[in-house]
Amino acid sequence: MPRRIVVVAGATATGKTGLGEALADALGGAVVCADARQVFAELEVGTGKPTPAERAARPHHLFDALSLGERASAGRWAKLARATCEALLARGVTPVLVGGSGLYLSALMRGLHDEPPHDPDFRAALLARLAAEGPEALHSRLAEVDPGTAARLGARDGQRITRALEVFETSGRTLADWHAAAPRNALAADWRTLELTCAPGELDQRIATRTHGMFDAGLVEETAALVGSGRGEALAALRAIGYDEAMDLSAGRCDRGDAEARTNRRTRQLAKRQRTWFRHQLDAVRMNAGEWPAEDLPARALAALGMQEGGNASGPRGG
Repeated sequence: MPRRIVVVAGATATGKTGLGEALADALGGAVVCADARQVFAELEVGTGKPTPAERAARPHHLFDALSLGERASAGRWAKLARATCEALLARGVTPVLVGGSGLYLSALMRGLHDEPPHDPDFRAALLARLAAEGPEALHSRLAEVDPGTAARLGARDGQRITRALEVFETSGRTLADWHAAAPRNALAADWRTLELTCAPGELDQRIATRTHGMFDAGLVEETAALVGSGRGEALAALRAIGYDEAMDLSAGRCDRGDAEARTNRRTRQLAKRQRTWFRHQLDAVRMNAGEWPAEDLPARALAALGMQEGGNASGPRGG
């Protein structure tokens, strides 16, 4: 049986969740979260994750992989997703990865470069020098040890200059050396990848409808409960779209109209970044969600991906 993995990617609000669920049903597969916010167990309404009823109806994985306050990263997700996919494939179950976090998907599909070292003490010393001497002085030092990176960075880009110096001084290797190394730990599989797209005007309307629905469905109450349970600081640190606005609404810093408008604006900005990333970074079949009724999309997606309903479902279901 082929080691086949299906990916349903795309910008927020394009309908990935519904299509991913339908494809998992058609293939006897299991949905695997590939969204940087949906992996947090405590975040439900504001992330647009499948509802508890939807998650109970078919196998889902990694939708509660982390708790608020834990550090999320593409590398950490890829390690968890790799183990999950390997376990599913070993049982003949098709993983259906659903999400809009391109870097997460890339980390699993292509692998990751080794991460340059971090040295908090040395970085603190560099930041002290930055404050005392200014970024130009550190840029001059960087030009001596890593001229390639120095040429790419502005002389006043203190954050990136200090990071480049930290990497060189603690490892003896430049950032370019680290980035030139071949990525590791890509998951070998027959990847069938689809990007669900939507015309910008239609997507804006979908975003507005979804935002309104989230506020109607209890986003403010969910947020208030998290703050009341002591999770407010961790939630604020995420800078999560919708939750920031719900906190402001709860605190009386804005009204609902303002909260929804700001959520819509930030979501549109996110969608634009996602579209750009997928267009240039993801080799995928592309389908416009607005061209067909939602009920026709699963069959068209399977055909576009060169798959048949039940085509990898001869093994045991789910897990």
